[in-house]
Amino acid sequence: MRRLFLAVGGLMLVAVPAQAMSVAEFLAKVNALKAKGALAMFSSDIGLLKQEVDGASAAYRADLAAAAAAGKRPSSCPPTKGQVKMSSSELIAAFEKIPPARRSISVKTAFAAVMQQRFPCK
Repeated sequence: MRRLFLAVGGLMLVAVPAQAMSVAEFLAKVNALKAKGALAMFSSDIGLLKQEVDGASAAYRADLAAAAAAGKRPSSCPPTKGQVKMSSSELIAAFEKIPPARRSISVKTAFAAVMQQRFPCK
């Protein structure tokens, strides 16, 4: 009986996909951290937000590499990794420019749009 429960529990864990964070959720967490002031440094949400942006960045670069490998024109032409200088404040400001009615889009989608606007191909 115990093995059956563990197997079912294991299947449930595997079957639950990770949800992409929306821009609205991202900005809500940012605003909650701002409200905490200096105590925000101890919040686990800082790591969560950083992980979300890092994931969006990695996915965007992977999409650019896939487009290049397929011989397609890239959606933007950013500098090589490590040379892009965009502060968290700049990224948050770009996300805040998204109209509230459209903030249900994922951070990944919004990040891609920011990169396309900031680094258009010439």
